[in-house]
Amino acid sequence: MIPYHGSGVDFSLAGKTAIITGGASGIGRAAAEFFAGKGVNLVLADLKDEVDGVAKKLGAKNIGLPGDVRDRAYRKKVIEGAERAFGGADILVNSAGIVALEKAELLSEDFWDSTMDINLKASFMMAQAFGAWLIENKRPGSIVNMASQAGVIALDRHAAYCASKGGVIAMTKVLAMEWGKYGIRVNAVSPTVVLTELGHKAWDGPVGEAFKKEIPAERFAEPDEIAAIIGFLCSDAAAMITGHNLLVDGGYTIK
Repeated sequence: MIPYHGSGVDFSLAGKTAIITGGASGIGRAAAEFFAGKGVNLVLADLKDEVDGVAKKLGAKNIGLPGDVRDRAYRKKVIEGAERAFGGADILVNSAGIVALEKAELLSEDFWDSTMDINLKASFMMAQAFGAWLIENKRPGSIVNMASQAGVIALDRHAAYCASKGGVIAMTKVLAMEWGKYGIRVNAVSPTVVLTELGHKAWDGPVGEAFKKEIPAERFAEPDEIAAIIGFLCSDAAAMITGHNLLVDGGYTIK
């Protein structure tokens, strides 16, 4: 077993501003908490109405904007909100996403479409809106797209999810290639199971214990260690890293 000792890091992000989609819960919230601890201003975007309360708990000047990242007007509102509150943003973390399991032969068209719309299309459109703002304002920045180990390997009953996250990884590479000349870095993070609230609900029990035996590290990921990796990729310490998909899977995909 590779033990977990916490996520002690010393690189600086102070004074930067981050937009985080899905920022009210799960990995998005863990990233928000990590960034807040590093002195980062936060603009949290989430479907949940309590997103502004989550933001304010992490700093009185932070803002949370409830809405749907699939909506063009909402994406514009998020970018404009960051500009009004903090003069713009330096970081985008695309963490909003969905997953549900179904056999391929039974997968409905509606579920396929909603998975692609939220996981892939909305991530691209949010990155596009942010990237265009950075380019227009001649400002460097960093984008981290949440992908998954499911984007590089096949998982049972994950046809829509695997396809969407594979698309996120491919999209990440294209954006990095096109926008490097503007000082914009774009990377993806691909975790195994992460022990968020939903992760516990889905994987606590015998099925999860069996799955962990397939992972060389013999455990699942903690939200704060994924948050620390996102933070690293957004820092100057990762200035030479772009277009990369960082697998955080305890070795699961090396087989």
